[in-house]
Amino acid sequence: MTASGDEAIAAAERRAESTRGRNLPLWDDLPIPNDTANLREGPNLNDACLALLPLVGVWRGEGEVDYPTIDGPRKFAQQLTISHDGRPFLIHESRSWLLDDDGNVVRPAARESGFWRPQEDDTIELLLTHNTGIVELYYGKPRNQTSWELGTDAVIRTATAKDVTAAQRLYGLIEGSLGYVEERAMMGQEMQPHTSALLRRVAG
Repeated sequence: MTASGDEAIAAAERRAESTRGRNLPLWDDLPIPNDTANLREGPNLNDACLALLPLVGVWRGEGEVDYPTIDGPRKFAQQLTISHDGRPFLIHESRSWLLDDDGNVVRPAARESGFWRPQEDDTIELLLTHNTGIVELYYGKPRNQTSWELGTDAVIRTATAKDVTAAQRLYGLIEGSLGYVEERAMMGQEMQPHTSALLRRVAG
């Protein structure tokens, strides 16, 4: 193993010192397995999800949102939880909050929840429901062992939701952190960058 490989393993071990013992709150009276965001605890990860294994955890960090239709760019913070219960899918739960220029919390912002559903041909189905009245179905595939690219196949909107027509996302691990960029076509605009963030692991 090269020196850089040794250094990467050592860095991963240092990061895990503060996260390996943390997990989601557990219900001790639940008659079925609890969801877990820590691969060291709870049910074994289903073999179907092995290509998504690096995503499992609780991630927290900051990013930027910008678009021609908003007064931006704006800073935000986010917590993304990707967990499982031993079945062949991952559970996705994200919540974010806007920050001012000094990093103070302005107000709660976007929330989304859904499921990552890997298929036998390496296709990934990602179903997301947003608090803004939008439901999205993404399809994608791993680009390699630590990055995943997806695009919408269908977008459903309530009568009061923004006019979103399509979206694309790229997730990837960057020196132990989880980064992503999202592009959107909405409100009459062409597909273009909308949000990006870098999240560090806080549990798992």
